[in-house]
Amino acid sequence: MQNSVDFSGKPFHFIGIGGIGMSALAYILAKRQLPVSGSDTRSSHITQKLQAIGAQIFDRQEASNLEFFLESTDNIPHIAVETGVMGKGVATTISKSAIGNPHIPQVIYSTAINATNVEYKAALELGYPIWHRSDLLAALITEYSTIAVAGTHGKTTTSSAISYMLLQAGVDPTIIVGGEVLAWDGNARLGKSKYLVVEADESDGSLVKLSAAIGVVTNIELDHPDHYADLEQVVATFLTFASRCETLVGCIDCETVKNRLKPQISYSVQPTGADYTVSDIEYRADGTTATVWERGEVLGKLNLRLLGKHNLSNAIASVAVGRLLKLDFATIAQSLANFVGASRRFELRGEVGGITFIDDYAHHPSEIRATLESARLQAKPGARVVAIFQPHRYSRTLTFLTDFAASFQDADVVVITDIYSAGEQDKRLVSSQKLVELIALEQVTYQPSLNDVSKFLLENLRSGDMALFLGAGNLNQIIPSVISSISQISA
Repeated sequence: MQNSVDFSGKPFHFIGIGGIGMSALAYILAKRQLPVSGSDTRSSHITQKLQAIGAQIFDRQEASNLEFFLESTDNIPHIAVETGVMGKGVATTISKSAIGNPHIPQVIYSTAINATNVEYKAALELGYPIWHRSDLLAALITEYSTIAVAGTHGKTTTSSAISYMLLQAGVDPTIIVGGEVLAWDGNARLGKSKYLVVEADESDGSLVKLSAAIGVVTNIELDHPDHYADLEQVVATFLTFASRCETLVGCIDCETVKNRLKPQISYSVQPTGADYTVSDIEYRADGTTATVWERGEVLGKLNLRLLGKHNLSNAIASVAVGRLLKLDFATIAQSLANFVGASRRFELRGEVGGITFIDDYAHHPSEIRATLESARLQAKPGARVVAIFQPHRYSRTLTFLTDFAASFQDADVVVITDIYSAGEQDKRLVSSQKLVELIALEQVTYQPSLNDVSKFLLENLRSGDMALFLGAGNLNQIIPSVISSISQISA
């Protein structure tokens, strides 16, 4: 196996290319005119977009997919492997490529791909170069002056805001983020400047592989108990990341960031003496306004379309990065004033029958509280905030059960559906019913399936309601059908 990712022209094959992180990397490589293929068991607008720019997409995961870039396999030894989807299928053969064949794909996988995956198994057997998604990202980072945004919450919005700011300032960055943004029509963009903005994920510990010219840490909490035993393990990962950044920008409203990471450049939405802070804050239904300070001197006014304290904090992080890159504040402020956020971050999905439908990725108690605070700001007097929540992973639900139960105080009605497993085994230690029992609100209901949720909403939503679909699973898939049904009823 080779020792480093090769960008000289060798092909890449992505196992699970449709994922939000994998697809962003595949997009950058394809736009750089490198040969790209990938497999995914579900077609989506993301895989279709990749196909449109030249990537070869397979709708089944089979060992033979690895042969796509080989010019001829007639005279190459073959081995027997199992083919099919996720390791289930029948025996077949695939060429055992000669060492040094320039058409052997570099195989990219994510933490979601386990050892039983048929393509992964075949790549191992064949001795193909195999890289985790984070190895590819780390290799790309070395080719740029990189701004890497990490943190338990807010990293997608912050990395997207920084990217948008640089675009508007004419910097032309390359972008890799964990959400889709209308301004560049997706989760990735290939720019022509030396700058790369990336969202740096800590969920599987691979954050320790990444380095950056500028690192940003928004906050640190335990969010992935499937990987980390406790907060101290999370902190250790962030400490390693911080040590690999030339300059660290951190939010000192988070005590862990303040006391453990000790960032060289600090920001805060509190009067804490941070390098960048704010005063005269006004949180409104249509946005947020604040005066921005830089080391005791007023920079000027910031007017945001984003809602709530958490998004003001994300914007101040962007200001700090912009100033590090020597942008003038007027340019920064004008850019951030027009930024509307990433998809599934308080995303308006429609308004029908007097009901507003919001889609949000919130899947941690802190995120739910912040999202519902923003919803309460927007809700009209007397209107109901209806929170529809799909817990994500058994491990997370169990670890934060009481915190989840206390996170819905800004909701008038709470609907809880079954836990989205994300591949985890149900050990019968926690359930959505248990969460419903712990939520101290009068109007809380358990609706087991997505069909049950839809039926309940059609029967109970009323004009004036703000319906928020919360979670990292597939709950948001029912939004279009609910909107359509209510539209027909209202017609």
